[in-house]
Amino acid sequence: MKIADLYIRVSTDEQADKGYSQRNQEEVLKRYCEINSIQVRNIIFEDHSAKSFVRPEWKKLEQGLKRSRGKVDLVLFTKWDRFSRNAGDAYQMINKLRNFGVEPQAIEQPLDLSVPENKMMLAFYLAAPEVENDRRALNTFHGMRRAKKEGRCLGIAP
Repeated sequence: MKIADLYIRVSTDEQADKGYSQRNQEEVLKRYCEINSIQVRNIIFEDHSAKSFVRPEWKKLEQGLKRSRGKVDLVLFTKWDRFSRNAGDAYQMINKLRNFGVEPQAIEQPLDLSVPENKMMLAFYLAAPEVENDRRALNTFHGMRRAKKEGRCLGIAP
């Protein structure tokens, strides 16, 4: 029987407190493990951005996986954007996890990375959220610039 740690991430405290995203992710991941006879070792909840792997709970998970080499087979998450929104960092982390003997896997976007063509799909799954973040940032920048030109107050009202 394979053993997995479940990684559940949202971006903000507000999503974690008021949203249903964490509960939904947990339910979907647990059901997947039950159907596929995977034993759950830990469930990790995170409420930090996926722009980097400088996340408190991720760091604890990473240290735990390093210490327990060979005891955990999988790190499961729902989609690749829950894992990372930075393609370069994600590739490095995937290699690090594999060196620990752990396979990261998005259950809603499964990929067998031993198949060379699947690496193209992984690139898409990792790049799309990063592009989305970059586009949102650019739109925000242009919107604020436009508001300034129109004389609108962008901060706290005087």
